[in-house]
Amino acid sequence: MELWSSPLWYASYILVLLGLSGYGMHRLGIVYLYLKHSRKKPEPLRRFEERPLVTVQLPVFNELHVVDRLLDSVAKIDYPKDKLQIQVLDDSTDETTDICRAGVERLKAQGFDAEMIHRTDRTGYKAGALENGTKFAKGEYLFILDADFVPNPDVLEKTIHYFSDDRIGMIQTRWGHLNRTFNLLTRIQAMFLDGHLELEQTARNRSGRFFTFNGTAGIWRKSCIADAGGWEHDTLTEDMDLSYRAQLKGWRFIFLKEVETPAELPVDMDGFKSQQHRWTKGSIQVCKKVLPAIWRSNAPIYAKLEATAHLTSNFAYLLLICLCFLIYPNQHAAPDFGPLTYYIVNIPIFFFASVSVIVFYVTAQKALRPQSWWKEVPYLPLLLALGIGMSINNAKAVIEAIFNHQSGFVRTPKYGIEHKKKRSDWKKSSYKAMKTLTPVVELLFGFFFLFVVVEAALDGRWPASILLLPFPVGFFYTSVSSLARLLPSGREAGDESA
Repeated sequence: MELWSSPLWYASYILVLLGLSGYGMHRLGIVYLYLKHSRKKPEPLRRFEERPLVTVQLPVFNELHVVDRLLDSVAKIDYPKDKLQIQVLDDSTDETTDICRAGVERLKAQGFDAEMIHRTDRTGYKAGALENGTKFAKGEYLFILDADFVPNPDVLEKTIHYFSDDRIGMIQTRWGHLNRTFNLLTRIQAMFLDGHLELEQTARNRSGRFFTFNGTAGIWRKSCIADAGGWEHDTLTEDMDLSYRAQLKGWRFIFLKEVETPAELPVDMDGFKSQQHRWTKGSIQVCKKVLPAIWRSNAPIYAKLEATAHLTSNFAYLLLICLCFLIYPNQHAAPDFGPLTYYIVNIPIFFFASVSVIVFYVTAQKALRPQSWWKEVPYLPLLLALGIGMSINNAKAVIEAIFNHQSGFVRTPKYGIEHKKKRSDWKKSSYKAMKTLTPVVELLFGFFFLFVVVEAALDGRWPASILLLPFPVGFFYTSVSSLARLLPSGREAGDESA
């Protein structure tokens, strides 16, 4: 017990919680900025009398389940055909290429100016495909859509007129969710993304802070991309990288939360993990690349501070992992400073580290679903648990970025699953996310925290037991959901035996 009784354990525990509380305070700051500025809806400087030429860029890599849906939805966009160019930027290595080729011919037969640009060398991955496609883009405005998106017909009519202001370099629309209610994972993902898109992006943009292109469902001015140095592929989040470089050049961006562009969410845990790993690692890479330039810029101090909080926010996963190792010794040998000090220290930390997360996501749901937001409240404990469960996967991504470990752009498998449309065969798809040993580590963490929770309950420390319950739930959820994919389903086994 002497090992645990060192004041260093308790001091480290408090420092980690203070770090997490700092990011919690940042969330509350975002909520405040959102409530203060969300009604400042931007308006176009004027409307174009003649619609400008727009190039729709569709970067595709092995998307056989969704690419036809994408092309059909693009064909329905309400915009003059003679002012629309469609580029399918295909890097595929499977039958997706044939589907794209047939789809482009179908678009041409409908009178569209459509072309397919196929690369056999995936240099730069998505950024490389966009960089290559932009060389052949006829339009000054580039509407980028990932393969799993389904744009609404009026999306260009609601966005293009903002470019009448020559200072505007990019317009981002808010993502919607085609399959939000498909399963528990998609529901929780939707809540995560709603918080980012509805609250963070709106608050940052409308309060004069930096904000970033989300990689898709946005329109760029081609000259803005060129002025910022073009698409670069030295990070896994080329969208965030280009966004900061463009804004540092003085370009203005607009986020239109009122314009929704629906997309498909990953339906399996492995796909979600690979997506989160890429986003987390890429954001730290961008942090290392552009944060010094941000602080050397003439941006207001409040914008620099918010950009710092934004770019470093994923370091919170390292703090969360440290917390996992500090909870047990703190439960057994925390020094007793008396009840007053206990409440002075612990209640503010708990509020900023945990309650702030709940306030953040409830505010987002109330804004998006004012009549039914309360139906999402029961999922909040699971959202907290999933955030904890993802800490190992995402902390690994942070460490890889810190030590410059190179990894390729791993696509997130999508299966063409829409709202309440369950495809029974999606598990049999040849598209699988990359397998790692992370689920095994998560499983071990799950058993450890199950022991910690049970021990606290047996000792009569019920508050600690309840507050720690999201830890085993989160780790078991992320680990078992991944490990279950390794087992063949009954149907698959039957198919093989046949």
